[in-house]
Amino acid sequence: MVDAAPGLITVFGGSGFVGGQVVQALARRGWRIRVACRRPDRAWKLQTSGHVGQILAVRCDATDPAQVEAAVAGADAVINLIGILHETPSRKFHDLHVAAARNIAAAAAAVGVDRLVHVSALGANPESASEYARTKAEGEMAVREVKPDAVIVRPSVVFGSGDDFLNKFAAMAQMAPALPLIGGGQTKFQPVYVGDVAAAIAALTARADAGEQTYELGGPAVMTFEDVMKLVLRETHRTRGLLPMPFFVAKLVGGLAQLTALFGIKPMLTEDQVLLLESDNVVSGSTPGLAELGIEPTGLEAVASSYLWRYRRGGQFAEAAA
Repeated sequence: MVDAAPGLITVFGGSGFVGGQVVQALARRGWRIRVACRRPDRAWKLQTSGHVGQILAVRCDATDPAQVEAAVAGADAVINLIGILHETPSRKFHDLHVAAARNIAAAAAAVGVDRLVHVSALGANPESASEYARTKAEGEMAVREVKPDAVIVRPSVVFGSGDDFLNKFAAMAQMAPALPLIGGGQTKFQPVYVGDVAAAIAALTARADAGEQTYELGGPAVMTFEDVMKLVLRETHRTRGLLPMPFFVAKLVGGLAQLTALFGIKPMLTEDQVLLLESDNVVSGSTPGLAELGIEPTGLEAVASSYLWRYRRGGQFAEAAA
């Protein structure tokens, strides 16, 4: 495969946090973009990411093979960004991480799509106790079974305005007297900026030598959970305690907190997320990453203040406490 010229690309999950940035990156490269999502009416903001007529949102339930086939018809490339961080009564890990991934890969193979980029997660592991990590790994295997030349992308925890990472703990710091250090706060992360992830995915849609490879995307620094909590407090100008919470206690708390999902409320923590925190989330160094794509990773400290100011007393003009 030679480096592909921009044509028509279908992006599944393009209306989400990472998806919005990917659509912008693709639009700058000149692609015509078909965004396949459950609620096209909620993807209206994407229209400003490109020229008039360059981006079209279409309704698609990725668990329905017929709808997926219609969404990829005529496409030159396909990106799958579908993923959830917690389950609800109608949205299950296996349905979206495995079945939907298989449907997309099968449809891409059937119509002869040159490039499929499947976005997984750095913690993907078929033997993990976490169902999130386990189904992410099963999704990768399902994709490779039907389209062996697919590109797998495994980002670490993704940060940026609108993330479900720093924003979650910053919101907690507004109300709680202390922030929890789950498992003692020593789990390691390699947070990666959403703009860098989007640039990498956009590059991989056209890169000739990317087929059949797995890319691990991490930021420039490895941080512990405790480091992240301290950064959140520093950037929000909050003085809060840091309370060590053993994993078994956190699992009990997560098991209770996840009940809010039954009522359509995003849980602050789930038991499965605690299971994820029992393992580090850093790149292995054995696969290509941002460096091989010519992308200089952006540090967490360089970006966090640009959106965490909203959690300060007094907003962006608030002065830091002495």
